[in-house]
Amino acid sequence: MDCRMPVMDGFEATRIIRENERESKVRPIPIIALTAHAMEDSRQRCLQARMDDFLAKPIKIDELVKKLQKYSSR
Repeated sequence: MDCRMPVMDGFEATRIIRENERESKVRPIPIIALTAHAMEDSRQRCLQARMDDFLAKPIKIDELVKKLQKYSSR
């Protein structure tokens, strides 16, 4: 989830997705935050927004692969 999208940012999009999952009683999909802000407070904000994980840009392919493997086994 890109945290800085135009029109609707990733925080709002995640809120809507999580609300729809709750209302529909479906299993939550994994959401990994993508942001240029690598500070710990940015990571915490993403996790508080109910994103499952966090990657700072520029993204390293090996880190992305690890995250995708982690959440694809759910």
